Amino acid sequence: MFSYITLLATLTIFISTCTVRSCPPSDRAALLAFKAALHEPYLGIFNSWAGTDCCHNWYGVSCDMETKRVADINLRGESEDPIFQKAGRLGYMTGSISPSICKLKRLSSLTIADWKGISGPIPACITSLPFLRILDLIGNRLSGQIPEDIGRLHRLTVLNIADNLVTSRIPRSLTNLSSLMHLDLRNNRIWGSLPRDFGRLRMLSRALLSRNYIGGTIPDSISKIYRLADLDLSLNRLSGEIPASLGKMAVLATLNLDANNLSGKIPYTLFNSAIGNLNLSKNSFHGYLPDVFGPGSYFMVLDLSYNNFWGPIPKSLSQASFIGHLDLSHNSLCGRIPAGPPFNHLEASSFAYNACLCGKPLGACR
Repeated sequence: MFSYITLLATLTIFISTCTVRSCPPSDRAALLAFKAALHEPYLGIFNSWAGTDCCHNWYGVSCDMETKRVADINLRGESEDPIFQKAGRLGYMTGSISPSICKLKRLSSLTIADWKGISGPIPACITSLPFLRILDLIGNRLSGQIPEDIGRLHRLTVLNIADNLVTSRIPRSLTNLSSLMHLDLRNNRIWGSLPRDFGRLRMLSRALLSRNYIGGTIPDSISKIYRLADLDLSLNRLSGEIPASLGKMAVLATLNLDANNLSGKIPYTLFNSAIGNLNLSKNSFHGYLPDVFGPGSYFMVLDLSYNNFWGPIPKSLSQASFIGHLDLSHNSLCGRIPAGPPFNHLEASSFAYNACLCGKPLGACR
């Protein structure tokens, strides 16, 4: 009798321990509903989603060590995981992101990236996940809107929905994301203007919004984002002038504004700043190029092509600390190309299709 009671007690403790160590049934049910909305025919990555414990050996699923709740979902269609190498191919998945994902209330990161065939909207309920830090949905065929109340995700540090078919304005609430460090909305169908208070995103280090239909002007408030190192607004419909304050930003290293409808004169501040990659090509800038270059000018790339600049090439360009790639083609510049660096290592294509430039590497001046 004693042995039976001891055995029963031991089994009870064992069962209780297993229950504590495994994910709760509600999380498991949410994951299975999420899986049911997807179809992945080639790799069999969901074959491991079996058994009662979704915290153990479920591909791409990780749980919090203390709460045993699902904390991370990491499913990437371009992965170095052995399952991809064995199949000898990249992943392809169709279906949609089920709102059941929103039942995982302790979810910290959600990565469903580079599957190329996942469509449908971003579930609006995603904004009800208070612990979400990473939302990475790059490289699918998601459509619809960015959830209007995305700003509720106060812990969010990464928002990446690049390379999709999202069609919406940038929600006003987005500027409430006080912890956001990486924003990537490239290559969608986002329209409207940038929020005037974009500068409230004080922790932002990268803002990548190229290849959309964003119009209006560039908000001056961007210059208040003191951590911003990379700003890409290229291939949009921006108009107006560049705020001079962008050239006074302490760590802004890359500024891509090419292929917009920007006009006016380029602020002098951009040419003696921390910016080392500056692309302003394919706009409607005009006037003389400012003769303000100096030792503080250091450019890996300086592209001013396809604009309406006229007059001579500034002689002060030869005083720049370094200029790796320079493109002044397709303007109305005229006069002799200065001698010496950086001009002595540039090709003719850097100066082609201007009004009357001459000298090396073009033809001799008459």
